[in-house]
Amino acid sequence: MAISVSPGEWRIMELLWKQPQTLMELVRSLGKSEGWAKSTVTTMVRRMEGKGLICYDEDGRTKTFRAAVAREEIVATETDSLLRRAYNGSLGLLVSTMAQRNDLTRKDIDELYAILQKAEEEMK
Repeated sequence: MAISVSPGEWRIMELLWKQPQTLMELVRSLGKSEGWAKSTVTTMVRRMEGKGLICYDEDGRTKTFRAAVAREEIVATETDSLLRRAYNGSLGLLVSTMAQRNDLTRKDIDELYAILQKAEEEMK
């Protein structure tokens, strides 16, 4: 299932991946960090429910929202989309671009080597 997540939805998902929250907890958090009004948060939450990104548990009149989609699933979809759109599906071009811009740290390079070695071992 292809899941499209806007930047604002990412902010809400980040909070809900950490822990479930009521609407008012989301309003307080996002009011402080993003300057969003209650109506903005309410609209975003309603839209995200419709998309199946979040769901809630009800206790009396209180709804506690939680992520309905794992972070890994959304990250994979977003990564695939970026590779298709910006790099014509080429992971090599992405890494080459990062290396040419000197955006890779020694730690990044070591992690890439480890990932590639593991992938190579799994192919055997």
